[in-house]
Amino acid sequence: MRKRKMGLPELMKKENDIVREIAAGGVLARPCNASTEVLLIRRKGFWDLPKGKMEEGERYEECAIREVEEETGVKDPVIESFLCKTYHEYTRDDIHFGKTTYWYSMLAAEPNRTVPQASEGITEAKWVGENFAREMVQFENLKDVLDAFQQNKKRRNYRSRL
Repeated sequence: MRKRKMGLPELMKKENDIVREIAAGGVLARPCNASTEVLLIRRKGFWDLPKGKMEEGERYEECAIREVEEETGVKDPVIESFLCKTYHEYTRDDIHFGKTTYWYSMLAAEPNRTVPQASEGITEAKWVGENFAREMVQFENLKDVLDAFQQNKKRRNYRSRL
């Protein structure tokens, strides 16, 4: 019996009936009066942070910048620092996926112009206060990312850098 090739990209490996994916994304921030706002996107009816799958040969940081630009329309975000890594599983078309996402704190070079990526099901991009953002996202792993952002901000005296 001849084995059929999986046809999965190198960044997606099948292990124990789970397709492993690697992604990267960012918490994009801008100053607002005496506080900080972060950019959330509305994808498939849920508030989310911009992120996406790595392309072959791409570094985590490159992927995070590319995905933030593509999904929000904000050009040239600047990575401040690595925040954390999250993992979650989901099923699509009867295929079980396990996704590891690398998250970065970013500053927006052009903070006022947003263009949601409609082709990815993104209907809105909205700047919100960092504390309110945590209330808006539904998934616990995104709350963890926003917590990591706030902790990182305190460590780096973030406000003075904006």
